[in-house]
Amino acid sequence: MVNRSPAHRTGLPQRRVRPRRAHALLAAGTAIVLAGCGAESASDTSNTAANTTTADLFAPVGHVHGVGVDPAGGSVIVAGHYGLFALAPDGTLVPRQDPPETAGPDLMGFTVAGPRTFLASGHPAPDDAGTPNPVGLVRSTDAGTTWEPVSLQGQVDFHSLDVGGTSVVGLDATRGLLMVSSDSGRTWQERAALDALDIAVDPSDGARVLATTENGVTASQDGGSTFRGVTGSPLLAFVSWAGDGAVYGIGPDGTVHASTDRGATWQRRAGTESPPQAITAEPGGRLTIVTNDGIHRSTDGGATLARIA
Repeated sequence: MVNRSPAHRTGLPQRRVRPRRAHALLAAGTAIVLAGCGAESASDTSNTAANTTTADLFAPVGHVHGVGVDPAGGSVIVAGHYGLFALAPDGTLVPRQDPPETAGPDLMGFTVAGPRTFLASGHPAPDDAGTPNPVGLVRSTDAGTTWEPVSLQGQVDFHSLDVGGTSVVGLDATRGLLMVSSDSGRTWQERAALDALDIAVDPSDGARVLATTENGVTASQDGGSTFRGVTGSPLLAFVSWAGDGAVYGIGPDGTVHASTDRGATWQRRAGTESPPQAITAEPGGRLTIVTNDGIHRSTDGGATLARIA
């Protein structure tokens, strides 16, 4: 169900959001294709990562569309063009879908909602003729092995999703429109028109939403109805809110930035050597970042980074 109340404009030039993260630019003078596969960092490299080539790591995934950490065991979960994958101890990405030898759904938007519980959006698997396209919002309660429909089947393709308690925010890629649900994704309200690549909701306050745009970070204090640019904010591609109130983002050039005041001011941290694909943050400054050359981990809020795959 969608409540089609009038959308509030942000004041930014509004453009149709290109599908499948093929949106190539976020900065003046910096063109970067964010739809490619892969990842790497400007920091330490483990023995496991050194023995795994980028082509080998991301071959089963296709384009990387999101990353999360499952609270049930701490597994790194990567969402991509061919389904959902978990990072194995040997540094490989193992498909979560059943059966694993078939391609899973194209998960354009992805977020972890709880232990073994994920929300996603996108398109059906190649051999799935019975599921509406786009899939709307779907949920998995078995760590990505299977998915069940929640809402908006055949209507909405979210390219960015985030969750805070029972609040879910999603960026409708077709219309460039922020949508908000207060009941775990069952019903929705349309909010601001938003030309953004990524969004994040404050887990302690669903009224505060951050978005990454080509003009810097923009923030909403009213649940996504209106947005205002954050003065002096860095140019970020992806952003993630940790459970302890800190916010972390990564720019198109791979530079990590951190905020301890809910996104009002930002501090520059370490950087990766190649463009980012996704970031997720956990309490205590624990970050997981996917770039074009690998998967990277920080345990100190981005001050240092180490490649883990």
